Amino acid sequence: MLLLSIFGGVTVALLAHGASSISVPGKRQIPRDECETNLLIDDFKTWQNGTNALRGATSDDATMNSTSISGGVLTFVPRDKDTSYIYEQWDCLNADDLGYVNISFTIKGPAAASVSLELQTKRTAAPPPMRAPTTLLGVVQLLSRPDRHRQRMEAAEYPAGVFLHRRRRRRRREEDGPWRVDKRNEEKQALALRAAADIAETNQARAAGDAACSTALIDDWASQSRLTFLYYNAMLKPTSDDGTMKSVVVANNKVTLTPTDKNSYFYSQFGCFDARSYGGISVRINAASGTTFDVQLSSSKSSSSCNGDSTTDVVVSSKNLGWTFNGKEQLYTIPFSKFSGIDLSKFTMIILSDFNKAVTMGPMAMYCGNTAAEYVAPAIQQPTEPTGTVSAPTSTATAFVIDNFASKETNALGNWHGTEDEGLTVTYSRNKMTLQTNDADLGWVTQISNTCRDMRGFDKSYLHIAYSGSNQFTVAMQQHNSACNNDAMPYPETWDSLEAARYATPSDIYIPINHFNIDRSRVIGFALKGFYTSTATTISQIEVVSSVPSGFKVPVKLPSGTFVFACKRPNSFAFAIDDGDPAYAQKVMKIIDDAGFKATFFTVGAPLLDPSTNLSAVYREMQRKGHQIALHSYTHPGLEGLADEASIDWEYTNDLKAVSQVFGSPGRTRGARMRQRYAALVPDPYIVQWSVDVEDWLWAETNTPEKQLDAFKRDVAAGGSITVMHYLYNSTVSYLPQFIQIAKATGKQLMRVDQCMMDPNAPPL
Repeated sequence: MLLLSIFGGVTVALLAHGASSISVPGKRQIPRDECETNLLIDDFKTWQNGTNALRGATSDDATMNSTSISGGVLTFVPRDKDTSYIYEQWDCLNADDLGYVNISFTIKGPAAASVSLELQTKRTAAPPPMRAPTTLLGVVQLLSRPDRHRQRMEAAEYPAGVFLHRRRRRRRREEDGPWRVDKRNEEKQALALRAAADIAETNQARAAGDAACSTALIDDWASQSRLTFLYYNAMLKPTSDDGTMKSVVVANNKVTLTPTDKNSYFYSQFGCFDARSYGGISVRINAASGTTFDVQLSSSKSSSSCNGDSTTDVVVSSKNLGWTFNGKEQLYTIPFSKFSGIDLSKFTMIILSDFNKAVTMGPMAMYCGNTAAEYVAPAIQQPTEPTGTVSAPTSTATAFVIDNFASKETNALGNWHGTEDEGLTVTYSRNKMTLQTNDADLGWVTQISNTCRDMRGFDKSYLHIAYSGSNQFTVAMQQHNSACNNDAMPYPETWDSLEAARYATPSDIYIPINHFNIDRSRVIGFALKGFYTSTATTISQIEVVSSVPSGFKVPVKLPSGTFVFACKRPNSFAFAIDDGDPAYAQKVMKIIDDAGFKATFFTVGAPLLDPSTNLSAVYREMQRKGHQIALHSYTHPGLEGLADEASIDWEYTNDLKAVSQVFGSPGRTRGARMRQRYAALVPDPYIVQWSVDVEDWLWAETNTPEKQLDAFKRDVAAGGSITVMHYLYNSTVSYLPQFIQIAKATGKQLMRVDQCMMDPNAPPL
């Protein structure tokens, strides 16, 4: 594997014993005998097809502004010196045994341009076992260093990985490069690079932008999941407590750090930040009297661009900063002048440690000059919803009781009620049921039929729930599949979710049956789910009634999108693939390309904007090849469990911005609020679930990863047509070809989700 992070276009060739010609036959396979001539890697004749002369993959992964081929010369304009690259890939080759001793290529570029060459090797050229990657991946490999100064680092030697971009580059040895292009070598270079970018002008523009100082936000604590699931600060740089804290809780643009002991710490990284225009860091803190902790600032010792791991670390205690606490929130500053020896041109990290008590912090930011200033988070604006009401006619249909909780096993209709979700506490007592959980994904069900019940005759009736306690949950009416078969997938086929609080008085909930937007001729039951507070709910009766009390105002029905579990197109099957480990992205794409179909990839917004993941380039390449890119929230929280609708909107709005930024114009949790808020932001959305679950989350890292195959076969045999998987695990990715074979064996056509849903805006098959 050859990787070039360069400003220019390049043709490359392997040479035998120092020969310097690239005029050799275009070989199409790796030699097995000792070489007699040079081996051509690429003459760019098949560049547009993404292959080289050795039938290996080659691409810029859309990291360049532009590429073009003319007369066998590849010309391109880099977008960014840290993220633009070209790679060439080929099967494992033992260069020593075959007699190949060097690589030669010619290159031309602007004065002072540079190119770095990277070669990737395997420890062995023997085919790896099935569960190991079988091809070089061409993407970032992110690992963690389990020490106090945790960094997300790349593996120095990975048997099948190509690291196209690094959070921090390894220390450079003299022989590592970079290679300098200068005029003395121009006459020796037979192939031209015609770079249209004016590198010097670009660098001058960047320098001018850096000179205009403004408050630099480190973290505004806007999202719990951004901090403790994705481990990003507001700069989209690594931040974490590495599990050393008893708790890390985000709320209202504040974070509360509760230490386990004196070894607890918390850090936030800045990348390689030039802070020479800044005088310090400001942060609001609320801590009890007598609270103390240490503040450490770090900078890189590298001579350029923060390469290498060596840092200058300066620790100053809160006492020596002159801080005292009294249980009230105050603004505190961390003047850089107190940290002698820190190189502010290569500022990398802040670490808080040695806590003796809990601390609550507001937004943390760097202020310009020597006058302290703080970052003030924008006021949280809760969205406004329609306040209109609709008429409440009286139905002529006969009322009936669904559940009065006389039995733990069955409802008043003799059908099953209950839950299969661990973590939902259900208590029955004196014809009442109490539900309590802190997980919005859990739910309780009561069935009105063992198969299908036609509820269209009750369209003018109302679902009545008598309750006490919290009404912060979702009520869903479930639609059975077209066969009314409990053993067929999907089961249920779909449901519509309504927010109980919108239809509630302090003691009763009344929901018009016709507000549930499903096929009401195939109703199987009702579910209570999406609990977004841990306060208990006690229910004494669930019934269908013909009217509402005098004075009760029925709110307008809010749009909630279409909730889909299965394809609408006959004989179709779709793969819905969620974000995973970037190291597996290229392999997944190659497997799908080789299988000859298009898939749908759901991307999380924040990692998409992080250049070190390379996901933006990967997904742009997927989009270029015709795959569908879909939304999967900004930081991957349990959306229905978020504290308020503003938090849900923040997720959707930022995700839409991220996707629009990367691709131009453009889900998982199942509750009413997230569906309503998404429908308020995006006209006529469909929210994709699945009817085939490979259960990678359950089996991938166990001793029985093959159970993923069993789960896939089970759901496909039951008629499932939309599968969900994550490329998080090597075992899951290794089974992907078999998943595809099993799906194809059904006779169904594989396609994107929008195509299988017969979306009129989807591309033709």
